[in-house]
Amino acid sequence: MKIKVMTDLLEANDRIAADNREIFDRNGNLVINLMSSPGAGKTTLLERTAEALAGKVRLGVIAGDVETSRDAERMEKYNLPVVQLTTGTACHLDANMVASALPDLDLSQIDILLIENVGNLICPAEFRVGEDHKVVILSVTEGDDKPLKYPLMFKESSLLILNKIDLLPFTNFNMDEAKGNAHRMNPDLDILELTATTGQGIEGWLSWLKERWQRRLESLRRA
Repeated sequence: MKIKVMTDLLEANDRIAADNREIFDRNGNLVINLMSSPGAGKTTLLERTAEALAGKVRLGVIAGDVETSRDAERMEKYNLPVVQLTTGTACHLDANMVASALPDLDLSQIDILLIENVGNLICPAEFRVGEDHKVVILSVTEGDDKPLKYPLMFKESSLLILNKIDLLPFTNFNMDEAKGNAHRMNPDLDILELTATTGQGIEGWLSWLKERWQRRLESLRRA
């Protein structure tokens, strides 16, 4: 019974995610579902991204959290369209939650929509929201074995960002081991290293993001 309930839940979610996707297609949005454990650096990465792409790419943000609007408040100073979703007890954003945020965003004025999911390495990977890509952030303070412990997150993602690399000398995090473990779960996974707080390595992330945006535009033109 539990398996059937979960299957029904995911199927219902996927139908709404497909509806979201149609809306994003009509508006030409690239949609990124940004996932990580709490404190890995999602919001800081969004801040650096907003600073770097100001006046170049039109960004929008949906910020998800169990409680508070602190993440959305941090993004407001960048004059971006931002919607905060608070989930209460839910450990992830689902397609219906994201759909509820869309009327508050003028998607025709957004090139890239960044969805900051709830901090969790399990549930967010299971629920599609209509995104083009899932991106997982793993900070070097968390341990290089996380891809083995939470395989679905890494299997479902297009990109792994290894964050807080400036702290490497103060940890026992093995970069080669982390990358190897991640590629065991997903051989096609792109991997970048950076430090969001200082901006070290941020160029790789920006290039990856803009390249996917251009690919998205080209695919929509051919459709």
